[in-house]
Amino acid sequence: MRGIQVIEWRDVTGEEIVHRVPEEGPGNISLGAQLTVRESQAAVFFRDGQALDVFGPGRHTLTALNLPFVQDAINVPFEGTTPFQAEVYFVNMRTFTDMKWGTPQPVAFRDSEFAMVRLRAHGLYTMRISDPQLFVNMVVGTEHQYTTPQIQDWLRDFIVSRFNDTLGEQVDTLLDLPEMYEELSVAVRSRLGEDFNRYGGELIDFVISAIIPPDELAAMIDERGGMEAVGDMGRFLQFETARAIREMPQAGAGGAAGGPAAAGAGLGAGVGMGAAMVSALGGAIQGGQPGQPAAAVAAAGAVCPNCQTPTPVGAKFCPQCGQALSAGYCANCGAQLAAGAKFCSECGQAVGAAPQPQQQQSSSGQPEEEEESSEEE
Repeated sequence: MRGIQVIEWRDVTGEEIVHRVPEEGPGNISLGAQLTVRESQAAVFFRDGQALDVFGPGRHTLTALNLPFVQDAINVPFEGTTPFQAEVYFVNMRTFTDMKWGTPQPVAFRDSEFAMVRLRAHGLYTMRISDPQLFVNMVVGTEHQYTTPQIQDWLRDFIVSRFNDTLGEQVDTLLDLPEMYEELSVAVRSRLGEDFNRYGGELIDFVISAIIPPDELAAMIDERGGMEAVGDMGRFLQFETARAIREMPQAGAGGAAGGPAAAGAGLGAGVGMGAAMVSALGGAIQGGQPGQPAAAVAAAGAVCPNCQTPTPVGAKFCPQCGQALSAGYCANCGAQLAAGAKFCSECGQAVGAAPQPQQQQSSSGQPEEEEESSEEE
């Protein structure tokens, strides 16, 4: 007596979407076979190459094939092989999560801030099969199984194409991306929905995890952010100069050659560097022109160390904030004057006197005498 044939399938890999029974060879499912379909499955029944029905969850008795008691008689003329072929395609109807997508190559993007840039992007999506028979006929065909890696490779081109279109239409610059990820995800999901439905699938969720610019552009964006964080460039330069001068003696005191002499040399170098920076950036810090000589800036007198206001020659207190001034500057040569000095140690100019006019010299190096009139009265 012929036994009852039981047809069922369990996904042991977690990656199978479609599985054919039998896996290989012609179908030999006979009348009376018991088909068991689980809650997360659907079964597409094929006979003689045609999809006849889709079975939902439960146990089903197949009654559309050759009769069991005449099966042996029918098989004899065909050398033991039944002419009635039948097979079942089990379709996994669960929701497939953690499906990954990404751009295999950088995509070109016209940015309003950075011109043309090449971007990479990746993310996740969630899908399921909505029409088992359409999916088997349109995608699987006669393969005995179809897995999630296969469908991810196949859908990647659709996703990247829709992503590129949406990115170019809705984004103006990369600087706006952080606040637009959700809007972009919704727009791409709406476009992809039609592509999935056309092949019997359904896109449930779509997420853009990251849109990555090239490393060189990322470094430029970081640098630009640092510049914006600095704020007042003049105060920042003053701070950096003061810190460099403070750290210079410590650097000179290190190593075997360290000592008072090295510390003094380091301090002198720091002061010289600070003076050079003040000379080059005096215009930017004090409101003058960049590159203006220190002597020209200080010709009016001392500079208040508290509020950076120029003060008159010989002034002992700042007229702006009242800060005591330790020394002034020579009105003639711009050299710094010692406290209480009455004459400049560089040119001998009296403190408080007007600058001396420069005499023009002849080609011999002697001052030229005023030309006397050749006419006699």
